[in-house]
Amino acid sequence: MKKEVIATDRAPKAIGTYSQAVKFGELIFVSGQIPLSPTTMAIVSEDFTGQAHQVFKNLTAVARAAHSNLESALKFTVYLTNLDNFQCLNDVMATYVTEPYPARAAVEVSALPKGALIEIDAILIAS
Repeated sequence: MKKEVIATDRAPKAIGTYSQAVKFGELIFVSGQIPLSPTTMAIVSEDFTGQAHQVFKNLTAVARAAHSNLESALKFTVYLTNLDNFQCLNDVMATYVTEPYPARAAVEVSALPKGALIEIDAILIAS
């Protein structure tokens, strides 16, 4: 098998030495998405809820570029700068995925790129 790089202009460009996603066999590894607008490359909001929705929109765009979707997610890893936003994360996530939910880890970190409040990476199955 050969790895395939996934890229789309409907999600923020990589801001480092990484790809938006890499497909290997039936698995798609999506790099961490922060709440950047794909057109302006700026954080979309100071509000956690607005940032969380943008992260899921970015994940959705990368998944679609890989011919998949968030319903095919096996696992999300969520990085939060404040675990007090955990319930809000659950509420937002419930608008993008349904049961059976993917596996998930959520951890508090001291800081994220560009001052983001949330970052999520994902492992998906190719549809």
